[in-house]
Amino acid sequence: MMKFKQLVVSLILAYAFAAVPALADTKIGFVNTEKLLREAPLSVAAQKKLEREFAARDQELQKLAKQARDLQTQLDKDGVTMSDSERKAKERDLGNLNRELQRQGREFREDLNLRRNEELGQIQERARKAIQEIARAEKFDLVVEQAVYVDPKNDITERVMKALGGK
Repeated sequence: MMKFKQLVVSLILAYAFAAVPALADTKIGFVNTEKLLREAPLSVAAQKKLEREFAARDQELQKLAKQARDLQTQLDKDGVTMSDSERKAKERDLGNLNRELQRQGREFREDLNLRRNEELGQIQERARKAIQEIARAEKFDLVVEQAVYVDPKNDITERVMKALGGK
């Protein structure tokens, strides 16, 4: 029984030592996807595109918010001197304005998130293709996007950014 255990341990050690040279030839790359999605020229252009696309709606929301603040200020300032019916009408208007502001704000955020996710999906697809092209061209065995530690010589994020910028 003891010889069997020694044989098993010997085989495991032999296998482990045989695997070490195979790992030494493995070429691994790393891509910082957060940096890529934040700083790549394609990502920056997409962010600016979204800002332009939603600027008018954002201004409309700000205008609505200002109207609500102004009406609240007027109520705070002149509410005691207004007639009861006038004050109630203003309070009703303020409530309606606040509900409209919340509704439009929610729709704005939903639409913005939907468009952002669409743009992000397109960027991720292009980045995936660029990573695969670089991996094939430079004969990487493995490319990872999350790691506890990365030697800077294995980081190919800048090369992927250049590939995305050039397309």
